[in-house]
Amino acid sequence: MSETPLDEAHLAAEADLDQRLRFYDRLAGAELFLLLDGEEPKVFHLSDGPIVLAFDTEARVVEFAPDGAGRAEITGRAVATMLSGQGVGLGLNLSVAPSSQVLPPEVIDWLAGMLEQSPAEVSAVPKALRAPGHAPEALLRALDEKLSAAAGLAQAAYLTEVDWDGGITGHLLAVIGAPDAARQALTQAVGEALVFSGIEAGALDVSFHQSGDPVMATLERVGLRFDLPQSGLFQQAPGSDPKRPPRLR
Repeated sequence: MSETPLDEAHLAAEADLDQRLRFYDRLAGAELFLLLDGEEPKVFHLSDGPIVLAFDTEARVVEFAPDGAGRAEITGRAVATMLSGQGVGLGLNLSVAPSSQVLPPEVIDWLAGMLEQSPAEVSAVPKALRAPGHAPEALLRALDEKLSAAAGLAQAAYLTEVDWDGGITGHLLAVIGAPDAARQALTQAVGEALVFSGIEAGALDVSFHQSGDPVMATLERVGLRFDLPQSGLFQQAPGSDPKRPPRLR
């Protein structure tokens, strides 16, 4: 069976500890298959404490439980949120993949806390916008990955340095052409780009604009542009919206 992006991220983290944040980023965004007991997560009681099991492909579910097992499609971020504070760990791809491991409850709680961080959405008018000359390379790479994965959510985004009233400076990501329903998902994606690149969430604000807004001329002149793929309609990953429960199988 070929390696998955989660396997590759895990192996990279084992070889280079600086890659561990990248593994957790991959885990948060991965579509997982959570084993069920009826309609609830199936809990396995180990000597080190209770865990639930999840796999990143259906083939791995079948390999682990060839006699059939109920499962729900759910994102890694939703699993972390569900388990946070419950004292329950996560068995990931146990016995069937290079990424096989048990994440203890304290790691799950840490991951859920990381995912709660997000940049502020602002509506104030900045005093000045400049080219983002001091943006960390790790942040640029992370933003490019997250925005490239958000197909159809918006037209583009521009990163700039910004001056606010009161002498406050920072960075601003101006997102163009996003419908209101997409703002939360985009803000979450930007927040994950920040925390999993090792950058503090307070280092970046997010604003939303339409292509005809007066600020566009300045953004196009000084901003670093990120184009979002437009082919196909963006769909939220299963289990990522608490108002839409994961699909049971």
